[in-house]
Order: sequence, then C-alpha cells, then structure tokens
Amino acid sequence: PPSRILPLSLLLVLLVPGPATPCSPQPNATRFVCTEPTLSTFPTGLPPTTLAISVEFTAMTTLLPTALAGLPHLEELHLSSNRLDTLPELLLHPVPTLRVLDLTDNLLADLPDGIFNATGHLQHLVLRGNRLRVLQPSWFRHLPQLQWLDLATNALAEVPPGVFLPLSSLRSLDLSHNHLKTLAPGTLAGLGALERLDLEGNRLGTLPTTTFTPVPALRLLFLQDNQLQALPTGIFVPLRHLLVLDLAGNRLQALELPPSPGLDLDISGNPWACECPLLALLRRASPRLTATRDTLCASPVHRQGQEVAAVSRAGDMGC
Repeated sequence: PPSRILPLSLLLVLLVPGPATPCSPQPNATRFVCTEPTLSTFPTGLPPTTLAISVEFTAMTTLLPTALAGLPHLEELHLSSNRLDTLPELLLHPVPTLRVLDLTDNLLADLPDGIFNATGHLQHLVLRGNRLRVLQPSWFRHLPQLQWLDLATNALAEVPPGVFLPLSSLRSLDLSHNHLKTLAPGTLAGLGALERLDLEGNRLGTLPTTTFTPVPALRLLFLQDNQLQALPTGIFVPLRHLLVLDLAGNRLQALELPPSPGLDLDISGNPWACECPLLALLRRASPRLTATRDTLCASPVHRQGQEVAAVSRAGDMGC
C-alpha cells in the first residue's frame, strides 16, 4: 500500500551510515592507536586483550580514574602530545603489568603522590616536555625495575638529594633542559647501575666534588650548554668506564678528565687557557677530541684563536 512506501529522502538517511566514532576499538585487538585531533575523552570499550595503547596528538585534557579498568594485560601506554594537566591517583592501579608509560608534551605541573604505587613492573617512564617544578620522592618508591627515566624539558630548579634512591635498576636518566643551577651532594645516590646521564642545557654553575661518586658505571655524560666555570679536582675520578664526555658550551678555562681510556671528548665553545696544565693533561690522556675547529684557546694572548688540539700536539711550551 502507498502508506507503507518510505520517502526516498528517508530511505537515504537510513541506508547511509553516519560519521564513525573517532578511534573505535576493535574486538580482540592487542593494540589500539588513536591520533584524532578532535578527541576530547579517552576511548571506552577497549577489549581486555589490549597490550598497548597509543592515544596521542588529541585534545584530551583529563582522564577518569577508571579509564584503564578492564585492561589487566596492558604493557604500554603512550599518551604524548595531548593536553593533560592532571592525572587521577588511581589511574594506573588496574594495570599492574605496565612496562612503558609515555606522557611526553602534556601540561602536567604535578603528579599525585601515589600515582606509581601499583606499577612495580614499569621499566620506561617518559615525562619529558611537561611543567614539573618539583620531584616527589613518593613517585619513585615503588619502581624497582625502572630502567629509563626522562624528565627533560620541564621546570625543575633542583633535585632533592636521595630522591632516586629506590631506582637501583635505572640505566638512563635525562634531566636536560631544566633550570638546575647545581646538584646537591647525594643527588645521584642509589643509581649504581646508571650508564647514561644527560644534564645538557641547564644553568649549572658549580658541581660538588662527589657528584658522580654514586654512579661508577656511567658511560655517557652530557654537560654541554651550562654555565660551568670550573670543575672540582677529581670530580670525574670515579668514572672509570666513561666513554663519552661532553663539556661543550660552558665557561671552562681548565679541564678535569676521568681515568677511562679511549674517551670521546667535546670541549668546544669554552674559553680555554692554553697553558701547561691543560696541554699536559691532553697529551697524557689522549682523548679523542671532537669539534676541534671550535675548541680554541682564549689565553694567553699569543695563542688566542688557535686550536687547542694543535697547540697541544705541538708540545713547544716547555710543559
């Protein structure tokens, strides 16, 4: 009958699917990826088989405490480049198997005290590019397996002594591009396994003689682009395994070196005093100097502008 014939316009509405919900989860999937710029809330309905989640480059500002409920096998959570300014304290409690957490480039100025209380298997923690001003000891108390900690590009003005004490497995620590003016004695206490330390681009003017005593396994040390004017005698003596030392772009006139052989050394961009102490040290230790064209003498006057390496090799100063 005519009364049962649907108008063509209504038929089209019924047959043409509406816009898909951005980043809809798939049943039984193990990975979930969403980079939808308009997404404002964390996706729901993720299957319990999920092992890895990447929700990045979205407009998300917050997460519910239950966002990760029902995901007992989750191992990786990537939440970089969102607009998160707070995290709920219980967010990670449903995911005790978590190994990787990446919160790069959000707006986090602080974290809840107990945020990592239930993540004892965490190995990689990336907090780079946030607004953190203070490190809380409570964050690190339950992370015995953490190997990689990235705190670069925050607003840290100091590191509390002993804050890293529980991190006995840590191999890489990045504190570059913060506002650090010095490191208090004991700052690196507990980091006996540390192999890589990045302090580039801070405001370090002085360092205590014992700064590196707790990290004898260190292999890579980056101190470039700070405001170091002098190095305490013997500061690098504990670093017998150091392979790379970068001191470029400071205000150093005199040099200290570790006792490790085969060192790759960048000391460019400093106002070196090309006199016997420096020249004799370089000849004796024979490090591999990088950026030699930018490693120049600032004094004495008759050596100004000459390459430090060339002056050292010449050996004509009676040293």
